[in-house]
Amino acid sequence: MRRHSKGLLRRLWRLAWRLALAVVLLSLAAVLVFRVVPLPGSMVMVERKVQSWLAHEPLSIDYRWRGRSALSDTARIAVIAAEDQRFPRHGGFDFIELRRALAARLNGERLRGASTLSQQTAKNVFLWSGRSWLRKGLEAWFTLLIELLWGKQRILDVYLNVAEWDRGVFGLEAAAQHYFGVSASRLDVRQASLLAAILPSPLTRSAATPSPDVAQRSRWIRRQMGNLGGTGYLERLTQP
Repeated sequence: MRRHSKGLLRRLWRLAWRLALAVVLLSLAAVLVFRVVPLPGSMVMVERKVQSWLAHEPLSIDYRWRGRSALSDTARIAVIAAEDQRFPRHGGFDFIELRRALAARLNGERLRGASTLSQQTAKNVFLWSGRSWLRKGLEAWFTLLIELLWGKQRILDVYLNVAEWDRGVFGLEAAAQHYFGVSASRLDVRQASLLAAILPSPLTRSAATPSPDVAQRSRWIRRQMGNLGGTGYLERLTQP
């Protein structure tokens, strides 16, 4: 009986190691491929489709991949100003914001987000929504991989192309057309700041008809863009 139990444990241990190795190899392969290949979609898009099927509510996905030259520099700096101003300097995790979020939670204050653009990109592309420890662990793994293998410029390119801006609207090109009827390359400062302003809650906010809160946040983002040095700040991003 004891010998049988030991044999079972050994088989389970070997299976666990093989599964872990498979996850590592598959994730490495996916990150390497998408370092240069435009993404056909993201896991968030798949999740939204599944949710619509389960709810019997048809959903059309508007997703249009655009290369770096077709993404407005104004929008790029607006998103950094709004979401992750230390993006060029951190290695995927903003420990300053993490400490602030932890302090706020310990003091009973409203929970604040501390996810970087790198973490959001890793989650949107490769993972699912939720707050489980498994997903957070995989998010950390993919964040490290894309920081190492993609670089900042590629991470920002991918984020802007897969970010959700409304129900079924994914990516800067689709968002620019959806809200303003212009291409992603022709967004002006106000339009870019409004798009960045709705990112915390894109399904409940509108860039075309902004609420007072969105308008106020948009003005704050424009001030932050100026404080960062405008589009010249993008030169600080490391090349992939």
